[in-house]
Amino acid sequence: MILSRTSQYAIQALIYIATQPRGVPVLNRTVAQHLNVPSAYLAKIMQNLSRGTLLHSFRGRQGGFCLRDGCENTDLMQILTLVEGPGLTENCVIGLKICSDETACPMHEQWKPIKTRIVELLHQQTLEMLAMAVKSGKYRLTELPDAAFAMPQTAVARLSGGE
Repeated sequence: MILSRTSQYAIQALIYIATQPRGVPVLNRTVAQHLNVPSAYLAKIMQNLSRGTLLHSFRGRQGGFCLRDGCENTDLMQILTLVEGPGLTENCVIGLKICSDETACPMHEQWKPIKTRIVELLHQQTLEMLAMAVKSGKYRLTELPDAAFAMPQTAVARLSGGE
């Protein structure tokens, strides 16, 4: 149960959007530039998150993405289940098609308690908690200076070519 690049980008993008002013759409390219990820790939992820009811998606000149009401309480496990599918925690750590208590792979017994603890941890971490940690300056999503979070939206839009 190692996170895919898609899941990593989804979580990082959601945290970034959660650090922005509520209800103000953020352009996909702004998020992609900030996180240093491919814009087209991120756009597909963001559309998936919009269909999964985590984000509002707005088209046009004032378009972009923003969190839906109440989504700040979404935990990481919910996000991962949306991105990876419900079988995420059931997949074998070494990739066997069938792996369970009855038909265990060589890693099953050692991996099962670790996986259980990871799932518990993911359920305990909400988007709001992670956004607050990033906003505090103690943690960061990228190598950009913390001052990037303090920039007014109009300055960010100008830098990204949005205005």
